[in-house]
Order: sequence, then structure tokens, then C-alpha cells
Amino acid sequence: QLQASGGGLVQAGGSLTLSCAASGRTFSSYAMGWFRQAPGKEREFVAAIDYSSSNTYYADSAKGRFTISRINAKNTVYLQMNSLKPEDTAVYYCAAVWRLYLAVAATSYNYWGQGTQVTVSS
Repeated sequence: QLQASGGGLVQAGGSLTLSCAASGRTFSSYAMGWFRQAPGKEREFVAAIDYSSSNTYYADSAKGRFTISRINAKNTVYLQMNSLKPEDTAVYYCAAVWRLYLAVAATSYNYWGQGTQVTVSS
């Protein structure tokens, strides 16, 4: 089970950190990802991280502004978002896949959190 939190309302240029807490004792065996879905749009990939934090990957829209990280001892993955823009407004979802290496495609992920709303005002 995945529980995302940390969303909210922020002005453009501001920052937010999303957290996703996972239940279970095998969190370190899962690659993790963040996706987002804006109203009227399809869910899109944001960032992914492998099981050991050795590799990360970002959508072009997130590069240089967002940072994905994880603390396996806390069963938690984070998404630090800086320099937020109105176009970042969306529901953000964390996802997990039982494999060591990161995945970009949403169809690769087995488990999804409930989503947390991020709203960026201009």
C-alpha cells in the first residue's frame, strides 16, 4: 500500500516536497516512480528511481527543477519540487514496481498511491 502526501497550494516559483510512504518489509526491492495527471489530460511520467537510488530519470518537464529520492529504512520516496509553474498543477501519484531497475512507463508499475493534489497559482 502506498500513501502519498505533501500536496497543497503554492505560488509560482515556490516549492513543495511530496512524500510516499509504503507499507511492507520489501520496499528496497521496488523501483519507485512519480506520475501526475492534470484535468482533462492523460497521466504522465514525472520521475523514477531504482531500488538503491543509484539511478534516477526525469521527464523533460521535471529536469533541473524536481528531485526524486528515497530512504529505504523509512519505506519512503520523495519528490522535491522547486520553481513550480502553473502547468505543474495536477494530482501527483506515486507508484511501485517489484523490480530493481527504474521504469518509465505507467504500465510497468504494479502498485499506485491514492494521489495528492498540487495546485500552483500564477
